[in-house]
Amino acid sequence: MSPSTSFPSRRPRARRPFRRLRPYALATLAVGVVVAAVALSARSATGPTGAAPAAAGSFAAPTASAVPPTTPAPSQSPSPIPSPVLALPGPVPSAGQGAFRYDDEPGEPAGRAGALRRYRVAVETGSGEDPRVVGAEVAQVLSAPGSWIGSGRLRLQRVPANAPHDFTVYLVTARTAGRMCAAGGVDIRVDGRPYTSCRAPGKVILNLDRWRTSVPHFVAAGVPLSVYRTYVVNHEVGHELGHRHVRCPGRGRPAPVMMQQTLFLNGCVANPWPYLDGREHTGPRL
Repeated sequence: MSPSTSFPSRRPRARRPFRRLRPYALATLAVGVVVAAVALSARSATGPTGAAPAAAGSFAAPTASAVPPTTPAPSQSPSPIPSPVLALPGPVPSAGQGAFRYDDEPGEPAGRAGALRRYRVAVETGSGEDPRVVGAEVAQVLSAPGSWIGSGRLRLQRVPANAPHDFTVYLVTARTAGRMCAAGGVDIRVDGRPYTSCRAPGKVILNLDRWRTSVPHFVAAGVPLSVYRTYVVNHEVGHELGHRHVRCPGRGRPAPVMMQQTLFLNGCVANPWPYLDGREHTGPRL
């Protein structure tokens, strides 16, 4: 969310189910399903792979290369393909300790060329999240070809806590997110409660509520949690890189990543990537 964003006094309503997209949508969807299965045991869905990015749409089974083939015995039926995880069950901590643990795993620069922006990943103590797991997921999103490195003019690198850095990605409880965002001039409240994520100078602040449970209109449309997580990382990092909010470019089209998809889709289809088929996907400015 940008500092100038004002929020509605009511919660977002569930939108109409997804429409089927073009064939380029299938790559991201298959990744979303595979990643969702991992989330059931790790409590944190892994991000998209380096496969060609695409918009999220109707959900298909994993490809044969993604799931080891099995031949059932004559008396057995094939095992059902697990449904994508839309939101993690159980209560979400609403407040943490206000202290942070950092992912200390270094990463290589991602991207073909351009300016290098280095980032750290931090998780609030008491959130129940593992900083290494979160760091790996954030790095996987930001190093994918459909992320911001797709411009060919930017490189991104995950670095340890004590290394020189340009910004930090924080995963924090809702109460801490509200406080950190307000300190940066951003009001993330909906119906009086901290709801969205935000960006403050040098800080990408991800709300644990959204990280664990996505948003109602994504869940109602069957969008995997991994797709929402990919979107929110790319959206808030996009703000850190200087990008502003845009509108839906047309009903049934993929939503630009800088559209406020956490609040609404306005006829667009959920999409977590700034670059589709190698081209930046955007919409009219607000």
